[in-house]
Amino acid sequence: MPISPGLRIGRILGIPIYVHASWVIIFVLITMSLAMQFTAEHPQWTTVEHWTAGIITSLLFFASVVFHELSHSMVARIYKIRVISITLFVFGGVARLGREPSKAIQEFNIAIAGPIASLFLAACFYGLTIFFPYSQMTGALATWLWQTNAALAIFNLLPGFPLDGGRVFRAMVWGVTKDFARATKIAGMSGKLVAYGMILLGAWLAMKGQWTSGLWLAFIGWFLLNAAQESVAQVAIRETLSGLHAADVMSHEVPTVARDISLEDYGKEVARTGRRCHLVTTDDRLVGMMNVNTLNAVPRNEWGNMSVQGAMIPREKILWARPDEPLLGLLERLVSADVNQMPVVSDTDNDGAHIIGMITRDSILRVMQARTEVGSLSPTR
Repeated sequence: MPISPGLRIGRILGIPIYVHASWVIIFVLITMSLAMQFTAEHPQWTTVEHWTAGIITSLLFFASVVFHELSHSMVARIYKIRVISITLFVFGGVARLGREPSKAIQEFNIAIAGPIASLFLAACFYGLTIFFPYSQMTGALATWLWQTNAALAIFNLLPGFPLDGGRVFRAMVWGVTKDFARATKIAGMSGKLVAYGMILLGAWLAMKGQWTSGLWLAFIGWFLLNAAQESVAQVAIRETLSGLHAADVMSHEVPTVARDISLEDYGKEVARTGRRCHLVTTDDRLVGMMNVNTLNAVPRNEWGNMSVQGAMIPREKILWARPDEPLLGLLERLVSADVNQMPVVSDTDNDGAHIIGMITRDSILRVMQARTEVGSLSPTR
């Protein structure tokens, strides 16, 4: 399932770019490490030059990782796959796609584009070292960046899902077995093996006295292990919800309130029923949504003088679902928007949004649990 992407820093080619908290830590560590490295290797530079070179190199590495992820995104767009966002993590980045590729060759081409992009950058930066000696700032930056981009490409080619190499491996298994779920499980297992290998190697290096390299390698292995487990879990969720739509899970009992009641009366209704969210209706037409968070945003002394209509979330700002919407995509929307429920409406015209049900995260999770307990079923259409 999608997780909170982090801090949004901008948009490139229409794709939102986010930075995970782990990347901020790595950016600071890389900058400090480079400043100390340049201080030791270039004593003729000033302190300002040492730190300037460190910051610029870190920023260019940051841009290199974005370029790496954009290459995945551009190939995905060729196959009409929507790119939702790009998030930079501790070991690189992740381009979040709107759907999985429909063919193994698409998966292969999308995955291999990243390492190719990093190798291209490595070649470009290496070309700069031919014209600028290492004693100059440009030469020092270019040397570090070509080596790092080459290392990034090699690292991402490891067959550890969900690294690019793991996705290439999954594409190959998928092409042979013609079974996407099976290929994902096999690739996920390879990802776990690679991750455990990195953790063990890191622990061995630490015991040999190489604490920095060992702990760093073990940390990346741990991060990769969690990513592999999450990726396999996503496929399990996809299989569990296959064939289901919003209408299959929604509740026909829709808690509603009139728009003209006071917030004081609405608070009493919440306290009486325990329901934290209500749709605001007029003649069975959806006009807004009211919940406890919205209620508490209004000062308590104003509850008696303000109606629900004055505080509710208007209909145009409500996330809604159609009865034929696939359940997997709906769950992703709920999680991404950090909301627990959505009304299901039969029409979305300005004058015709008729409520036919309510769907919640809890109801979807109950169906997932039930399907897991009874085993896989052939989806009905």
